[in-house]
Formats: sequence, structure tokens, C-alpha cells
Amino acid sequence: MVEKNAMRAKRPFVFTFDIGTSSLRTTLVDGTGRRLEETTAREKYSLRNTAGGGAELSPEVLKRAAFKCIAHTLSITDFSISAVAASCFWHSLIGVDDRNRPLTPIYTWADSRCRADAAKLREELGERNVHARTGCMVRTSFWPAKLTWLRRVDRALFSRVKRWISPAEWLYRELTGSAHCGLSMASGTGLLNAHTLQWDEALLDRCHIAPGQLNELTEAPLEPKRIARFPRLAQARWYPALGDGAASNLGSGATRPGLAAINVGTSAALRVMKGGPVKKFPFGLFCYRVDAERHLIGGAVSNAGNLRAWCLRELRLEDSEIERQMAARAKPGHGLTVLPFWSAERAPTWDEERRSMIDGITFSTTALDILQALTEASYYRIALIADLVIRQERGAPKFIVSGGIQRSPSSLQRLANILNQPIYPNEEPEASIRGAALYALEREGASITPLRLTKPVRPQRAIAAIYQRERARHAEMEGTQ
Repeated sequence: MVEKNAMRAKRPFVFTFDIGTSSLRTTLVDGTGRRLEETTAREKYSLRNTAGGGAELSPEVLKRAAFKCIAHTLSITDFSISAVAASCFWHSLIGVDDRNRPLTPIYTWADSRCRADAAKLREELGERNVHARTGCMVRTSFWPAKLTWLRRVDRALFSRVKRWISPAEWLYRELTGSAHCGLSMASGTGLLNAHTLQWDEALLDRCHIAPGQLNELTEAPLEPKRIARFPRLAQARWYPALGDGAASNLGSGATRPGLAAINVGTSAALRVMKGGPVKKFPFGLFCYRVDAERHLIGGAVSNAGNLRAWCLRELRLEDSEIERQMAARAKPGHGLTVLPFWSAERAPTWDEERRSMIDGITFSTTALDILQALTEASYYRIALIADLVIRQERGAPKFIVSGGIQRSPSSLQRLANILNQPIYPNEEPEASIRGAALYALEREGASITPLRLTKPVRPQRAIAAIYQRERARHAEMEGTQ
């Protein structure tokens, strides 16, 4: 049965994907930018992690999740769908043959088996030079290191790949028979020149791939060749996927000066959006595209909600009790100092060789102590990025917070205390999926209802002062002070 929320919906309708590291979601968003909650479907999956730093996702698992979610969302209403949009996790890639059949798994941003190759590229190319051209560091998250690694370890497989694409491009072609690459997803590869908005020929040559092995760069919607399985999507305009960070800024309303988006999900990131041509961006932070007119400056940390998931699984913590227990632990009284590098870390230090460490464990240490210490250490990393952004912006922006953290009032308060800044929980918890839809709606000429700033979660000054001292102790241990 269609609920009242859907009955009040306004045209045009956008069918929207959110392709994430740990789950895939679909939903309908109406012409005012409002997500129709009853149409939202979600399927979880897990990465295949290996001791050597591998973090892969099966393309077939992704496709099954997508087909199941699409079927559910389409079953809720009979609305005519004008456009299809997508948010997709940045940096990941898959190699396919000329019929779009996967020859590789999806190598995700978290796969760090190419550390040695990244280090060699930095020495050869000069990381500051590459960063100034592409807005990306020469690190394991990005395509140059992954492509170099794969060619080194399996040259025969590398030579069989006809096209290197993102998971969103692969899924689009599976569904429609065609795909192209938007500037947003391209900017997260590490192969796009941030100034010319074209593939960087020198990097392509160094990675031993031809421009024809990448999809066409365009922001124009594609017209599906065929959609036999879901005919209701056949007449829609399919807009190229946005990187999840770009979509998150759009979906949270952090699109103008004085606002910044923080997303805390599987990983975490902090970003500000800017218009006009790209100028100088700070070394250590990224510069990715939203589209030809807008770009993002910020940083991401690899270890966030995935640390919580690890604690739940390996320390046998009871999820239903955690919020109550953590709310009673407002201060860091566990005596632990943690370097939270379960996955190779990113901004702002990008020390991919640094290993994780928990210092101070005694017989009195509990599983909840470890969870709290890991959570705090992750937020300290976000705070490091916030410091750089505040310096870059010459003042603190309003921080709009989205992601899984919104389900935990104690986590929001802890983050505010560690940042020592007020934070504004996003009115729409699914910022990335809403942002992807807004990108399409902008181009469909729809009138978007702006989100309002919610009531802020303000830092508790006495506790914030304790956390400032803890941050200094962690920085001393890591060597970043």
C-alpha cells in the first residue's frame, strides 16, 4: 500500500542508487528533493579482507544486491520515473572485457596491497607534482598505484582487460547496455587533471593504459540501449554517478561558504564545496569534482564505522546495549592510547606504513574500553582534518554531520567535544542518496526545497578540554605533534 508520504510526492521522480562500501540502497526522490522513505531498500554485503591488505568486493554480489533493491523500490509505487541517479564509493575500480564481464574483483579504496607500488610512484613522479595536477595523493587508495600493482603481479590478466571502470559504470552497463564516466567519479581515480578536466595523459602512459580503456568523460545523461529486466527505467535519463562525498555535500546542504559536511559511516570524511576554477589546494587534502563548476576540498579517514563493526564482531559486544553504555562514558577514562590504523590511513598524514596499536591494556581493560578508545581515536583523525580546513577557510565553518553516526546521540556529543565545535546533525540522514538525486533534479529543472540547519550539538567545555589534552597525547605518540 502506498503511504501518505508518497501520495503527497511531486514530480519529477528520480530513482536513486547509493552504492556504498558495505551496502547498496535504492530509493525514489521527488521533485522537491524529498526522499520517499517507504520506497527505500537496502542490502548489506561484506568486503573480502586479506592479511596482505586486500579489500575486495564481488561484482556479482553487488549486482544481486542492486537487482533486489531495484525490484523492491519499484514495487512500492507506480510513479513514472524521469531520471536515474547514483552515488558511488570513490576510488574503487574493476577491470572488464569487451562484453562488460568482470575479469577482476572490485578493488576498493581500502585495498592497500599496492603500498610498495605507491611508494615507487611517489619517488619517480614526485607526489607534490601529481597532487598539484590531480588533487589526489599518490597513495594506495587511487588508481595509479592499483594499476601499477596489478600489472606487476599479473601482467597476463592486466593485458586482457579492455576497460577500467568504477562499480557504478559497471552496474549501469549491466542494466542499460551503456555507461560513461562523470567528472565526479573520474576525479577520485587520481587520473583526472583537476585543471583541464581531462584524463592526465602522462599518468595514463605511466600506468600503461590507453584513453580508450576508460569511459568517455561527460556529464550528459545517457539514453538506455536496453533495460529488459526493469522496463519502468527504460524511458528515464540516466545521469552519471557522483562520488559519494560530492553527493553527501549536496544532500546535506553544505554547498556554500561557511558550511562543511562531515560524514561518518564505514569511513569518514570532512569536505567544503567551492565554485569556480580550481586554484591552489593544501598538500595532504584532496580536491575532487562535483561537476565542471564545483569542487570539494577536504580529507578522508579510512577507519571509522568499520572499527565499530570490528568491535561488535570480534569483541562480542551487544549492539542493543552500546548506546546506553557509551552515553555513560562521556570522558576518556579508559587509560588507552590507540593508533586506529586497521586499514591504511589517509588524510592528513597518509602514513600507509604505520600500523595500528593499542597502548595501555591491563587486566582491567574491557571490550567497551577498547570500543570507546577506537571511536575517540577515529574522531581525533577527523579533528586533524578540521584543523586544516579551519586554517584554509580562515575560520570555523558550520559542520553538518551525516551518516551512521546520526543514530547515536552519544557519538554526536563525543564528536562535538573532540572537535570543540558545534555540529549540526543533518535533517536528511541519507545525505549521499539525496545528493545524487539533487544532482539529477538540478538538470531536470526542478525546484529544490533547501534543508534547514538543525539544532546544534554543542561541545561540553570541560569535557572538550580533556579531549584536547588527549588529542595532544595521541599526536605525540603518532609523531604528528
